[in-house]
Parts: sequence; C-alpha cells; structure tokens
Amino acid sequence: MTYLDRPPPPKGPPWAHNSLGASVHNALAGWWRLPLAQRTVAAAGSLLDRGWLTEGFADETQSAQYRERAIGWVEGYVAGLDPADEPVGIERTVATRTDRVAVSGRVDRLDSRPDEPGGPELVVVDYKTGRHLLTVDDARSSMALALYALAAGRVLRRPCHRVELHHLPTGAVLAWSHTDESLARHLARAEDIAEECAAADEWMRAHLCRDPTSAYDEVFPPRPSTSCGWCDYLRHCPEGTAAAIPRRPWDGLSGA
Repeated sequence: MTYLDRPPPPKGPPWAHNSLGASVHNALAGWWRLPLAQRTVAAAGSLLDRGWLTEGFADETQSAQYRERAIGWVEGYVAGLDPADEPVGIERTVATRTDRVAVSGRVDRLDSRPDEPGGPELVVVDYKTGRHLLTVDDARSSMALALYALAAGRVLRRPCHRVELHHLPTGAVLAWSHTDESLARHLARAEDIAEECAAADEWMRAHLCRDPTSAYDEVFPPRPSTSCGWCDYLRHCPEGTAAAIPRRPWDGLSGA
C-alpha cells in the first residue's frame, strides 16, 4: 500500500513512538553539526527540547513526560562522547548497486575507528529508542545495517565491517563485526527479495485490468495476525481489522 498503490491510501494517525525517535535522532544529528566549542551536554538537551515533535501523544502531559525522559537520554549519551571525535558522516546517504538490485539508505552516523583490528575502518552507528531490549544478534542479523556497511565501504572506498546499535534508553551498545562473506550473504538475500518483489509487481499489474481486487489479493494475500493492530493501513483491511485490536497512537511508548 505504501509502494505500489497509486494513489496510496491515507494512513492512520501518527505514532507517538515515531515522534519520540525522530526527535532524538534530530537532536543528535544537530549536536554533531554544532561548532566544536558548542557541543556540550546542555546543548544536546536544548536541541531535543526545541525540536520536540508532539504528534501522536495522548495529551500535553504525556508529551511533556516523554520529552523530559528523552532529554535525559540524549544528555546522558553525549556525556560519554568525545565532541572532538568528528564522525565521517551524519545522516549520510549511501548507495550501491549490483546487476540485480540497487539499494540506498541514510546512516545515522558513520565513525572512523583507527583502533579497529586490521587497521582504520568505518563503523555504522544506528540509534535506537524503542522499548524492546536489544541483543548482539539484532546487530548481526540486520540486513539494513549490513547493506549500510557494504554501501558505505563502496561509496567512501574504505573498509566497513562493524555495525553498532546504540540503545539510548539503556545506554547499551550492541555491536557486530561482519566479514566480507557475511556481507555478501546479506546482499544476496536482498537481491533475492528484490527479484521476488519485481516479479510480484509485474504479475499484479498484468492482471489489474481483469480484476484489480483479485490481482492484489492473489499476489499479496492477507496474512492477518495480532500485529495488524500496528499497521498504518488497518482501516483499509477487513482481514486485519477482524484479527487485531487497533492500537492507540501512544501504545508503542515504553510504559504506555
């Protein structure tokens, strides 16, 4: 519904946890863009406070509660950073292509670590603000992080194998160092998915003139579950509506 339907159907209301995550990401990106002398702990909190996004919260009281919590996260996080350790990229777009797929994405932060085993390397840093606890396996198994590393290495012509998830609510850093072989496996998975998507798209469009509703359902059959309650398009899906309780916009917040 996001990528194939034209015009796309209207989404549901914005989610508070997305507003929280975007506010934190914007504050951290803004902090690194400040002149070196201005990269203080207080500045990080001020950026979060001024750029706070309020969409999706139950009311002003809940919004203020999470704003204060997020200020504590970013201030605690930057307190452990060296302001002079300039990243290679902030919100940097990287891309690469093969004969089968073209991929691009925006990396929260790209570091240069001279002390990596084997010499200086780029490191992909991804900020996380979700309520779920993360493990090293989340970093290892993430196709997105692997493709970021592969694309960053090709764009900047420097080795890039290490990926890190920085979970601001807990301060945890979950890291994984890929090999060339493991990056190639993630890329092969992405190529296979891309080919399946392209084939499904072509089949669907070839049958739209006959029966649009049937074409959609045959290529993309509904797979309803309780997770449908989180879908932006739940109101357009009878199967999902029957399978799940609609989530309130603030239900994704920790402690909500």
